[in-house]
Amino acid sequence: MPEQLTRRTALGAFGAVSLGALLAACGGSDDPVTSTDVTTSDGATATVAPQSGSAPALDDLFDNAASCTLTPEETEGPYYFDVDAIRSDIREDRAGTDLRVAVRVQDAVACAPIANAVVDIWHCDAGGIYSGFESASTGGAGGSGPTDDDTFLRGVQVTDTRGIVEFLTIYPGWYRGRTVHIHAKVHVDSATALTTQMYFDEAVTDAVYANDPYAEHTGRDTFNDSDGIFDAGLVMTLAEDRGGYLGVMTFGVDAA
Repeated sequence: MPEQLTRRTALGAFGAVSLGALLAACGGSDDPVTSTDVTTSDGATATVAPQSGSAPALDDLFDNAASCTLTPEETEGPYYFDVDAIRSDIREDRAGTDLRVAVRVQDAVACAPIANAVVDIWHCDAGGIYSGFESASTGGAGGSGPTDDDTFLRGVQVTDTRGIVEFLTIYPGWYRGRTVHIHAKVHVDSATALTTQMYFDEAVTDAVYANDPYAEHTGRDTFNDSDGIFDAGLVMTLAEDRGGYLGVMTFGVDAA
């Protein structure tokens, strides 16, 4: 049975799969959901998804995204857990408008890309539900950790030589008390260098939410201008893409 490459492998000594093998196997593909087999150090096989399906057009969008400054830290929130899965397609069975998320990680001091950084993202589905926390997401009892085994809309990728990772997900829904957002963490040299959130232009959100399944979830109560955590500097640069959207964001971290 194939050995599954995990986030802990990427953050550790890479004894199971070398990071060089991971990057060689996953780079340069135009398809963000294709998986590849690589050979581990003990001769086994690991199946990994590409960490970046970045097309050259992304560079133009990144030129319009913030760069060479430290990205603000934001709260982790109550719904994080280490899903421990390196994959680019995190949709699983969730319905919604496709969203490609491309993140560039930079050293904010040197203004240079950081290769081999590990990026976690997680967010709710179109109905405002977080995997692992369905009970708490719907107003039920929660706890200090996950209460179910779901892992949808969570995943991890390793940056390529341009400092870029790419995920295929769906446009997030909303839940009471928060504007629309995606959570993210960046890990550099096995340490967490950034915990933050990404936000959306309200005009784009309005267009997405006019359609199902988002239109079935009514009563949204919090918007960018009424969210106490929202930071306008963390709004993603968005473009229409393949019937959905492409969102890009540059994360500047202190890599020292």
